Amino acid sequence: MNNEERLMEQCLALAVNGLGSVAPNPMVGCVIVCDGTIIGQGYHQKYGEAHAEVNAIHSVENKELLKNSTLYVNLEPCSHFGKTPPCADLIIEHKIPFVVIGNVDNNPLVAGKGIKKLSDAGIDVKVGIMEDACRKLNKRFFTFHEKKRPFIILKWAQSADGFIDIKRDEENRGKPIQISNSDSRKLLHLWRSQEQAIMIGTNTALLDNPHLTVRDVTGKNPLRITIDKWLRIPKHFNLFDKSTPTLIFTAIDEESQNNLEFVKIDFEQEVIPQILNELYKRNIQSIIIEGGEQMLNSFIDADLWDTARVFISDKKLHKGVNAPKLIASPVVRENISGDKLLFYLKDN
Repeated sequence: MNNEERLMEQCLALAVNGLGSVAPNPMVGCVIVCDGTIIGQGYHQKYGEAHAEVNAIHSVENKELLKNSTLYVNLEPCSHFGKTPPCADLIIEHKIPFVVIGNVDNNPLVAGKGIKKLSDAGIDVKVGIMEDACRKLNKRFFTFHEKKRPFIILKWAQSADGFIDIKRDEENRGKPIQISNSDSRKLLHLWRSQEQAIMIGTNTALLDNPHLTVRDVTGKNPLRITIDKWLRIPKHFNLFDKSTPTLIFTAIDEESQNNLEFVKIDFEQEVIPQILNELYKRNIQSIIIEGGEQMLNSFIDADLWDTARVFISDKKLHKGVNAPKLIASPVVRENISGDKLLFYLKDN
C-alpha cells in the first residue's frame, strides 16, 4: 500500500463514523497533508451539518499551510448549495493546490461538477484512489442513485434445522419465538440504528406485534414500514403507537396522523416496485427487510435484494415455517456467541 492509499484509508476510517447519522448524504472523511504531515482531518458527522472537507479545513490551525497542502477525500467534493455551501468553493478559497479523490459522486447534482470546478480553478485533481473500497463504504448511496431504489438488506434468524418460526395458533400470537441469542439481538438493534427504514409484512405484524425500534443499543429508530392491504392490524398494536415515524401501505383510504402515515397503493399491480418507488421519492436510501417468510421470499423471487444477513442458531424446532433459500454462497461467516452469522452479497 502506497502513501496515497494509506491516506485514503484514513479518510474511510473517519467517514464510517457517520454511519447511521448522515443519510441520505454519503459517508465522507477528509485528510489534509502538508510536507508529509497530517495537519487537518474531519468527517461528515450529521445530515444537514458541515461536510467532511469543511470540518477538515477548519481543524487546520495554521491556514497558511493550506496553500502548500494536499486534500484527500473519499468522495468528490460537492459543487452545489444544499443544506450547506459547496465544499469545492471552500477548497478553492483556501488555495489548496492538490486534491485526491476516491470516487466521483453519482448524485446528478454533483456528478463530476465538483471536479470540474476544482480543475477550472487550477487545482491538480487526481481521482480513483482505492475506488472499490470507497464505493463499498457508500454502497447505499451509490445503489440509491444508480438503481433508483433503496439498498435492500434481507435479515432473518433460523434454527439449526432450517425453520424461522413455529406454526402459530391463537395461543401464541403476539409471542415471537426467540431463535437467535441476546448478543445477536443486540447486533440486530445496532443494524436498525444504521439504516433508514425497516419493513415487515402483515402476518408478522399480527403474529409478533413487534416494535421495530432500537432498544438494545443507543441509536436512531428507522422508519417503520408494513403492508396491510385491508388494515387488519389492530390499532392498539405497537406499530400504531406513534412513538416513531411509521408508514402503512394499504388499499384503503385512511387519514394519516402524527408519526403514522397511510399510503394507498394498487394491489392489482406489483406491490414491491410501488413501495420501493415511494421510498425512493422519500429519499430513503436503505431498508432492512425483517420478514416474515412470504415477504422475504417475495424480495428474493423478484431478485430485489443487495445483501442478506442470516443468523443460524444451534436450536432445533423440528417443524415449522421454512427459512428462505438463497441461491448464493456466504461471503463472510462469523460466530456471535454460538450463533452462526452468514453474510451474502448479490451478484449485480
